[in-house]
Amino acid sequence: MKITVQEVGYVAHLARLDMEEDEKETFTSQLNNILQYMEILNGVDTEGVQPMTHAISQSNVFREDEEGKSIGVERALANAPDGDMGFFGVPRIIE
Repeated sequence: MKITVQEVGYVAHLARLDMEEDEKETFTSQLNNILQYMEILNGVDTEGVQPMTHAISQSNVFREDEEGKSIGVERALANAPDGDMGFFGVPRIIE
């Protein structure tokens, strides 16, 4: 399956891309090379190969949730520029 310069131009038009003719030819060549490589990959025998989501094995890196000691309101607000009544003060955004 080959892609034509006209098809690249049509897709560029749909994407609202302004491409010169030499750019269209370059993209056409590159896309055809990708499709040619995909045809080679389609010829590979994958019978008995399990599908995978990553090329290397992955493991969950999250730790279990554990309840811990809180630092307290006073310490949490110690460096806050405006910590009135036990809350963080923020600038008003609604008028």
